[in-house]
Amino acid sequence: MKYLEDMIRRYGEIEKGNILKVDSFLNHRMDPQVYKEIGKAFLRLFGDCEVTMILTIEASGIGIAAVTAQYFMVPAVFAKKSKTSNIGDDLYSAAVYSYTHRRSNTIVVSKKYLSTDDRVLIIDDFLANGQALMGLKSIVGQAGAELIGCGIVIEKGFQGGGRMLREQGIRVESLAIIDAMTENTVVFKK
Repeated sequence: MKYLEDMIRRYGEIEKGNILKVDSFLNHRMDPQVYKEIGKAFLRLFGDCEVTMILTIEASGIGIAAVTAQYFMVPAVFAKKSKTSNIGDDLYSAAVYSYTHRRSNTIVVSKKYLSTDDRVLIIDDFLANGQALMGLKSIVGQAGAELIGCGIVIEKGFQGGGRMLREQGIRVESLAIIDAMTENTVVFKK
């Protein structure tokens, strides 16, 4: 998606450890025009799949999933990174290691919000090593729901998570795939 690639080139910041910061428009300060374009792009890619539920993980995926759900006219649910006192005990759960935060979390989704009738599209801001998506895939499986695919805003193609998921037969559609990063250059897959 050229629009997104242009935003990354213009506003993205590369930090040590292959960290791409897109805080100014995607996952800290949220630009509604960028979100609108992302939602429309995911609808173009998955609009014929009869999606009934959008699933993401907190926190950065929530805004993107909510806007995308609006285009699909379906609910969005997010996996919480910790069990809160008001969520109850009837939960699906999965362990997830966060590359960015460098720690493991047990993510949870209330069984009230995901069922065997759901056709789930997973949405997330980044795909690096694929651990968050594997955790979300596990939750979809625990619910007996059908995983339609994964819509990713930015994939770090050089980190292998996308390849791993695709090798498992999961449909992964990324709006921007980065092949390489240096301290001040981002190279996108052609």
